[in-house]
Amino acid sequence: MIDMTVDARGVATLALARADKHNALSQALIDALGQAMSKIASSPDIRVVVLTGSGPSFCAGGDLAWMQAQMAGDDATKRSAAGSLAYLLEAINTLPQPVIGRLQGNAFGGGVGLACVCDVAIADESAKFGLTETKLGLIPATIGPYVLARMGEANARRVFMSSRIFDAAEAVTLGVIAKAVPAAELDTAVEAEVAPYLQCAPDAVAAAKAFARSLGPTIDESVIAHSIDALIAQWDGRSAKEGISAFFERRKPDWAVTDAP
Repeated sequence: MIDMTVDARGVATLALARADKHNALSQALIDALGQAMSKIASSPDIRVVVLTGSGPSFCAGGDLAWMQAQMAGDDATKRSAAGSLAYLLEAINTLPQPVIGRLQGNAFGGGVGLACVCDVAIADESAKFGLTETKLGLIPATIGPYVLARMGEANARRVFMSSRIFDAAEAVTLGVIAKAVPAAELDTAVEAEVAPYLQCAPDAVAAAKAFARSLGPTIDESVIAHSIDALIAQWDGRSAKEGISAFFERRKPDWAVTDAP
């Protein structure tokens, strides 16, 4: 589920390796990424992390088949599933090492969440982004604290509720990514972000990152718990069930307006 390599300089590259599903976040993928982050956090020889995706997309968001199964479970099952992504994002957000996102193709839902916990994210200029949850009767709940921390409330409200797809240029203005470059220049642009850290004291980088995080919006246990509760509440409602069923049945959900004005 995760391809991980570490080069001689101490640069770890983590690639989501579910390319046939556009790296949609299943429980197995979330667990594998969480285990990789735990290993990196305890590895002082790793100085920088590059997070990317295999295949045509960075991450298409949550795996809806997995989500549908969790929604049908008891409260403990729902809470465990909702918490798994929430605590993965916390782990990446607080990782001692700097995380550079390398984004290509689509970054939807949880993929935007992953971009927002990178310290710097660079995308192919043809990449597409979207917080597409409300189109499915869901809300961007567990990723919400990190999206709001990255975008700010005013920017987030431009795209947080509409499920509107936006391009890489707008993702820059929203703060999701730092820059968008031609596909042929993506690796060069990522390396330009990596290289300066290799001239810095790793413990000072970790301390500076932790200090910056302490000065930003509070994302503590109570905020994370609130995001989990919000997702479960939406899962328990009619809209999520209808939205996900409509997706698999390849039809419009019953709230969608199909007639143009």
